[in-house]
Amino acid sequence: MNVNHQGRIFGALASLPRRQIIAFLGQTALSTSDLAARFGTSAPAVSSHLSVLQHAGLVSPERQGRRELYRLNRDVLLDALA
Repeated sequence: MNVNHQGRIFGALASLPRRQIIAFLGQTALSTSDLAARFGTSAPAVSSHLSVLQHAGLVSPERQGRRELYRLNRDVLLDALA
């Protein structure tokens, strides 16, 4: 893992809401609207956080019908912490 990629990962983890999203996604795959309901915030705000997490490689979207569910990429997180 190169330094630039590690910087993106730790930059993404610097935000408390993003760490909370990771905690939720560590339990199950969720959609943007599911996460927004859990946080009591707007879907666009959650979508912005998910974009940062996805760019860092920490989450991946998966289309299921009309919904897009996000899953935690545990291996990327564990590699960064190792």
